Amino acid sequence: MARNAVLPPKLILDDLLKAWLQEDLGRGDRTTTPLVNIDNERTALWVAKESGVIAGLPIAQRVFQLLDEQLEFKVLGIEGEIVEKGRLIAEIRGRLSALLMGERVALNLAMHLSGIATLTRKYVEKIADLPTQLVDTRKTTPGLRLLEKYATYVGGATNHRMGLDDGVMIKDNHIAAAGSITAAIAQIRAAMPYPMTIEVETETLEQVEEALHQKADIIMLDNMSLEQMKEAVRQIRTSEQAVKIEASGNITLETIRAVAETGVDYISSSAPITRSVWLDLSMRLQ
Repeated sequence: MARNAVLPPKLILDDLLKAWLQEDLGRGDRTTTPLVNIDNERTALWVAKESGVIAGLPIAQRVFQLLDEQLEFKVLGIEGEIVEKGRLIAEIRGRLSALLMGERVALNLAMHLSGIATLTRKYVEKIADLPTQLVDTRKTTPGLRLLEKYATYVGGATNHRMGLDDGVMIKDNHIAAAGSITAAIAQIRAAMPYPMTIEVETETLEQVEEALHQKADIIMLDNMSLEQMKEAVRQIRTSEQAVKIEASGNITLETIRAVAETGVDYISSSAPITRSVWLDLSMRLQ
């Protein structure tokens, strides 16, 4: 189930990659620079040292091309494809200096993103035959959100809002600050642009009823029991078919299917990002 995802434009991506290259290079590569043949062209192969879903090859390609504009990066694996241990996933030909100086940053990003895509795929496969969609969250590594959310999409999830300016989500602390769901929705609705939607986090059936009464577009069922979720779904569907329902809170590989079977439209989880383990990849100079 390979899946195409939209990469950040070079205007955004290049600034991120340059900063990470600068962090690694510092005042210069004291191991590579003294070598007499660093301007020679060489070939390197990328190999998967364990099976998993590949994500981040176009990003790795850009890392190397920032160091060598003429570098050739041949992708042998497909973004979103499950590869087996030992599979060649990329062939790179360019200046030796670029290969050696870019290796760590490129591999680190691809391993991290592939780990996220791999775990995301496991979550998605648990509910693949159901209409419920898995969505990610804003629990991301500062500076890496665009790429981590790219990886969850490659893995099969749907992206939730990218940032605070991307949509209205009224959470427990907003409700506490405003005094009630009713007050929070009224104040925010008066200031928000068209056609932005309002999502409200609810923890009780009473809050669900209040959010419905205030015409929330999306209602999140946060940390509810399965029985509570089923009743909340029944309550919402009976009252307003157009309202979307999201479940969230302590979603695991063991619980995600039961949550989806309650009839919710979306399940949000930070686990594919926060609990993922890097997929082991290596570069071999030929």
